[in-house]
Amino acid sequence: MMATTHALAGLAVAALVAVVAPEYGVTVAAAGLAGGVFPDLDLYAGHRRTLHFPVYYSVAAAAAAVVAVVTPSAWTVGAAVFLAAAALHAASDALGGGLELEPWKGTSERAVYSHFHGRWLPPRRFVRYDGSPEDLAVAAVVGVPAALAFGPSVQQVVAGALAVSAGYVIVRKRLPAVATWLFAQVPAGVRRHVPERFAP
Repeated sequence: MMATTHALAGLAVAALVAVVAPEYGVTVAAAGLAGGVFPDLDLYAGHRRTLHFPVYYSVAAAAAAVVAVVTPSAWTVGAAVFLAAAALHAASDALGGGLELEPWKGTSERAVYSHFHGRWLPPRRFVRYDGSPEDLAVAAVVGVPAALAFGPSVQQVVAGALAVSAGYVIVRKRLPAVATWLFAQVPAGVRRHVPERFAP
């Protein structure tokens, strides 16, 4: 799924917390968005493996939630939301397409790596690929209600994320051709540093 979809799913987690702890609204909104995006910081190096921990994030989120309930503060509640959003991101990647340049072709059986199980989890393809129309639908379904739990600033962030998502959906299937062209332009010495999945 798109990074924006994950961010908005993280915001949805934050919205649930904001309902019961509105005093932490700004903190949980920021933590949810950041936690939703955080695992994808491994996009270039070991994507869906280096910073994706579907089991360990979930365990950490549960422990952080207990701490937040026992000793609530902006830091403890924010940490719990961040970890829950990251866990949701890592786990939901298994619902999408595989880790490949053209995931709509369905040639990869690697969705997300589970360090707990010591293997790649296969893609379920409920969302066929990142940037698919159903990916945009998921972003809207989780993002719009979540935005209503917060003020205008967060609502503007959600509107911007949905606009970027819609643009990405429009160009998504053209991107592999652009990546292939760019790959051909870089010097041979640099190509070995390009992740395998970006190579034609």
